[in-house]
Amino acid sequence: MAAPELSTSRDAAPTPEPPEQPPRNPIATTVRRFGMTGALLMAIGSLGAGALPVPNPAFGLRLLGLPSRNATVSIAITYAGMAMVVLGWLWLGRLLKRDQNGGTPLAKGFITRTMVLWALPLWVAPPLFSKDVYSYLAQSAIAAHGMDPYQLGPADALGIDDPLTRSIPTVWRSTPAPYGPLFLYLGRGITALTGNDVVLGIFAHRLLAICGIAAIWWALPKLSSRLGLDPRSALWLGVANPLVLFHLFSGVHNESLMLGLMLAGLEIGLSRSVLLGTVLITLSSDIKVPALLALGFLGMWAARERGGRLLDVLKVGVSMLVVAGAVMLAVAYGTGLGFGWIDTLDIPTLIRSWVSVSTDLGLAGGQLGILAGLGDHTTAVLTLTRVLGGVVSGAMCLWLLLGTLRGRIDPITGVGCGLGAVVLLSPTVHPWYLLWAAIPLAASTARIRFRRLSVAGSAIVALLVPPTGADFAFRAYQLPMAIAAGAVILFVPLYLIRHRIPR
Repeated sequence: MAAPELSTSRDAAPTPEPPEQPPRNPIATTVRRFGMTGALLMAIGSLGAGALPVPNPAFGLRLLGLPSRNATVSIAITYAGMAMVVLGWLWLGRLLKRDQNGGTPLAKGFITRTMVLWALPLWVAPPLFSKDVYSYLAQSAIAAHGMDPYQLGPADALGIDDPLTRSIPTVWRSTPAPYGPLFLYLGRGITALTGNDVVLGIFAHRLLAICGIAAIWWALPKLSSRLGLDPRSALWLGVANPLVLFHLFSGVHNESLMLGLMLAGLEIGLSRSVLLGTVLITLSSDIKVPALLALGFLGMWAARERGGRLLDVLKVGVSMLVVAGAVMLAVAYGTGLGFGWIDTLDIPTLIRSWVSVSTDLGLAGGQLGILAGLGDHTTAVLTLTRVLGGVVSGAMCLWLLLGTLRGRIDPITGVGCGLGAVVLLSPTVHPWYLLWAAIPLAASTARIRFRRLSVAGSAIVALLVPPTGADFAFRAYQLPMAIAAGAVILFVPLYLIRHRIPR
């Protein structure tokens, strides 16, 4: 019997062919470059139109100081860049829709790489749209100096001439911190590294924001896949959204950490361990307390998985309550900051937000009373409408929780809708608050009405907030002039790519 032939390694296993790459899409490349050019314009304009610290560290420098010498031109350049980023995002969504419908496919990871490229110019730029990061720095410094940030405002604790106090808007200089102890503990570590250096402090807080956005980027596709949706669509609407780039990344808001921990906890709770998910969601509420609502929906889902009986709800609720209570106690006493933040949760209501439904109704009711000759009772009417708003949002959340227990509503949709009700009916609404609802819903529903509303709302709201993070009460002429000039600047790149715009 003949011995079997021994084959060489070359003959034994043929080299597998590399996976076929989608053809190069010139329109997608144009869209990516268009948006990145817009981000570059925003970064340049931010040197004169951003939420700059006081004093401006770039003032007097030969090149970097030029934008600050003409604020109107800087605002115009920034607005042109904002419009380019928003248009690029809308076109990116159109390309994704074509891909889903069998058109020219996008390369794997195209949306993520595009998002990173658009964020890079803003990484080195001053903050835009908000000066909250300066409050973060001052309140963290108060904690680092051994004082209570829930009792003292920056002006009282650090002094009005302190470098960390001078950049804070006047209305917030004497107010205590409304944020959870975990966030101030992280900020205390930043203070230990950066001291009174405002610029380094901004970069350090931006790193925290990146960590939060990275957690959102990790959790959102997994949550969307759980409901049978396209993960790329969730990334486009929930992470590449201009509101995320403008307010969570450039504006350095701590919503990024809150939402990142909350969504990561929700995904881990749904896929692996409810108790571990409870830990992460509780930690997110120690950044900002509204994230605690996600515990209710995770608990109702877990109770339904056990059978959906009242006894199941009680068992799951007690176990989650024990874990959440232990985490809160550990954070409160481990950081040394205690529970003083509970008494400062109403600090944001000091301003009257025109986006808030309950506040608008209260102001309208007060004005009607004045016109009817009943006197100015605006404050009393505001209190009434705000309480009613809280009652209505609470009732809506209860209905959503029961729907999750009965299986009519998935927990991801429940979290998004519940936070949406809390946001819209709360006394104070900022544009970045809308992301509390928009990001979870981006992973939970493909309904065309929601998609259209969310896309249109994100595009419009992204352009509503001035880049300076301040009002123009004493220079009302400047903003319309800058917007008109920005529209003229925008015409140039639009004309150059007119033949490659996604129709």
